[in-house]
Amino acid sequence: MIGFQTLFYKEVLRFWKVATQTLMAPIITAMLYLLIFGHVLEAHVQVFPGVTYTAFLVPGLVMMSVLQNAFANTSSSLIQSKITGNLVFVLLTPLSHWELFSAYVLAAMVRGLAVGVGVFFITFWFAPLSFVAPLWILLFAFLGAAILGTMGLIGGIWAEKFDQLAAFQNFLIVPATFLAGVFYSVHSLPPFWQAVSHLNPFFYMIDGFRYGFFGHSDVPPMISFSIVLVFFMVLATVAVRLLKSGYKLRH
Repeated sequence: MIGFQTLFYKEVLRFWKVATQTLMAPIITAMLYLLIFGHVLEAHVQVFPGVTYTAFLVPGLVMMSVLQNAFANTSSSLIQSKITGNLVFVLLTPLSHWELFSAYVLAAMVRGLAVGVGVFFITFWFAPLSFVAPLWILLFAFLGAAILGTMGLIGGIWAEKFDQLAAFQNFLIVPATFLAGVFYSVHSLPPFWQAVSHLNPFFYMIDGFRYGFFGHSDVPPMISFSIVLVFFMVLATVAVRLLKSGYKLRH
């Protein structure tokens, strides 16, 4: 376990050394979203009975921050290691592909959850929240961070330069996150776009996470959890196979 622990520690230390950029900046961004959208729409939108729009917005912003920062950690680490040429020192170690996968993804989860906790404590003061089902909150937070950490790993393996990784993030991760119901309920959409939203796995992560606070959701939490769990298993299988084969890593 020494090799796994060392790589995990190295990945955590990598983002912790620049905490202003990796932790504080996304927390401030989420707070700005809350101030702007909450101020503009507070008096005009009520998604769930007895829940203000600002309160509705807080869990979505927390989960969005968790997802985006978990992705950023693994993807940026791999692409930087590729470009600077120090990835070879990781590949030379006697670490199995499972150890590599676990260390990178767990470190991404630490960063994503750390940002999420920070966003929660900053935004919590703007709207009172209840904790109807805390177990669902934890399950979706951990599983969502693991999924995006895995997606970041796949993106970092696939990309060979920064603009390819930026395209992966800007054309896939960011739209999927924003269109997953962070700022609205999918029931407010026309039937066609409701159907499209249900094809987005990010929607189930955010919807299930929000259920833990209010006891209301667009989809039953058990269905959301099942879909998210299967999605993670598929992505984890792909990522481990890529690491095992050395795709775009060992050349």
